[in-house]
Amino acid sequence: MDFKQIEQYFRRGLSNREILTLLKEVHGIKISNRTLERILSKHQLWRRKNKTDEADVVAFIQQQLQTSGQSHGYRWMHQKCWLNGIITDRETVRVILRLLDGEGVDLRSRNRLRRRVYFSRGPNYVWHIDGYDKLKPYGIGISGCIDGFSRKIMWLEAYRTNNDPRVIAGYFMTAVIEAQGCPNLVRLDLGTENVNVAEMQKFLHHGTQPDSTCVSFGPSTSNQRIER
Repeated sequence: MDFKQIEQYFRRGLSNREILTLLKEVHGIKISNRTLERILSKHQLWRRKNKTDEADVVAFIQQQLQTSGQSHGYRWMHQKCWLNGIITDRETVRVILRLLDGEGVDLRSRNRLRRRVYFSRGPNYVWHIDGYDKLKPYGIGISGCIDGFSRKIMWLEAYRTNNDPRVIAGYFMTAVIEAQGCPNLVRLDLGTENVNVAEMQKFLHHGTQPDSTCVSFGPSTSNQRIER
């Protein structure tokens, strides 16, 4: 078993249940929750014991609020903390956000987002990938991808699922073949359906740029919108 994969999921802030699901569905590895806890403990990965000092959490969130974090809710801000090595709990993030950005919290609670000016360096610089779930009660899962610069739709597919990472990876590779190249960056949310795309993008850029510069995770609300 590749521990690095478990560590990567852990540092993304995924729960044990989500890690177990990914191991089973994506990697074909089935282990119990107790076994997973032993593995994490053996490598000193504890969610509660290694908490970051709250002053550092406040400083990180404050810095995020001055840039792209203005539109983040506490759930995504919590994920972003974990992705950057800031170990804290979701309730702490919620309270800090309320103290630092009460106006933004109120706007988000009323579904009024503060839109940012979007900039892209050129065609195929960044592809935004997202799913649309409102037709799921009717058995239809929609997946779409748009080029951030030209707004060209790279794919827009309706299928019985948009949560299977193998299906989304298939859409991605078909688009790469048709475009005769891959984007410099893919923008994804942290859903389990995107893990294969993230790994493929890193593989395609192996040796040319760091993993952190070819894959970007963020909430769907920060993506370029496909629908009008």
